[in-house]
Amino acid sequence: MRLEFNNRRQCVAGVVALGLCVAVRVHGADVEIVKQGSIKTALSLKGMRVDAQAGSKTFLQVLEADLKRSGWFEMSAGGASVAVSGSCRGSDGRLSGQCNVANTITGKTLLSQPLRATATEARQLAHRTADAIVKAVKGVPGIASTQIVMVGARVGRQDLYLCDADGGRLRRATHDGAVCLSPTWGQGVSDILYTSFHNGYPDAYRINLGGGRRTRLAAYPGLNSGAVLSPDGRRIAVTLSKDGNPDLYVKDLKSGVLSRITRTPYAAEASPSWSPDGRQLVFVSDRSGRPQLYVQAVHGKTAKRLTYEGRENAAPDWASDGRIAYSSRRGGVYEICLYDPVSRRHSQLTDGSADWEDPSWAPDSRHIVCTRTAGYRSHLYILDVLGDPPLRLTTSEGDWYSPDWSSQ
Repeated sequence: MRLEFNNRRQCVAGVVALGLCVAVRVHGADVEIVKQGSIKTALSLKGMRVDAQAGSKTFLQVLEADLKRSGWFEMSAGGASVAVSGSCRGSDGRLSGQCNVANTITGKTLLSQPLRATATEARQLAHRTADAIVKAVKGVPGIASTQIVMVGARVGRQDLYLCDADGGRLRRATHDGAVCLSPTWGQGVSDILYTSFHNGYPDAYRINLGGGRRTRLAAYPGLNSGAVLSPDGRRIAVTLSKDGNPDLYVKDLKSGVLSRITRTPYAAEASPSWSPDGRQLVFVSDRSGRPQLYVQAVHGKTAKRLTYEGRENAAPDWASDGRIAYSSRRGGVYEICLYDPVSRRHSQLTDGSADWEDPSWAPDSRHIVCTRTAGYRSHLYILDVLGDPPLRLTTSEGDWYSPDWSSQ
């Protein structure tokens, strides 16, 4: 991708930091490849009845696909330990019915939930029902109702796009046709933070998905990139080059007070990600000569280097359970790797079949959406850290990359 900067806005600093944010590659040494394989619960949908209405059929099809994709279930026609029963029927453009879930061994009812939606909302109803079943049976959050934001490049134009967790309902969120980078979700699924060049400069924005209102979060001289909202929704971490080379800053959104986190005169920092408690940031820095991952307390002064295995590491994302996913170059291609702070071990998820980058955790801390590039084309894939095969998410023409998974 060719980027053009205006000299009045410190183009050299912009190129350096953008190279860190979107083009950093990782060369690694030894790394353990872990495939655990999850224990699946046998589940039957045989007792769920639908009529001939299109919305009813869509509901059952999407529900079954969501439950399979969750990774927690083995679909069974009989002899299942969990049985789903009930009905979903359409009438006058609406869907109604009931979903019951029972443990066939103990006879205990795990879920009894009414089904109500318009026929056009059949997919969303199925997503909500799948999440309720996952929660009732496994006690963990489902991800079917979540959304993913990404950068899409079609016919030479870049914009932000959204889709459901299964890749459905792909839709455009911006209509700028300009270079855009590093989209991340705000609180909930109502707004998105990202960097855009639609005014000619790399500035950080927040766009409301309801009304399309766009707010400029950072427009200092130089680079404004990689803005990500803190868990409490009160601050953003962002890379700025207004004081020289690119460093990390935290900005209080209410007061506008800006706090400088890093001070590295001859290096660049980028790609911040908040810890679940909002007290620390993991980020990329080339202070050692090559990009590596570092962790620093928001109110601290010293950064701790996190990665040593490879010459370069990039694109960290902190999961709600404390693990960090990142991109690493190993054996000539880019891989998705994990760091577990409890065991202090690094593991590799992908298999070297293509370039895998831009990891983003799902709220279940089990699945990761990332970019897979092969044959000069980029698409989004879902990875399962417990060992289920990767699933392709995007199928539309164009290149799709830099995904971020919503927290709900």
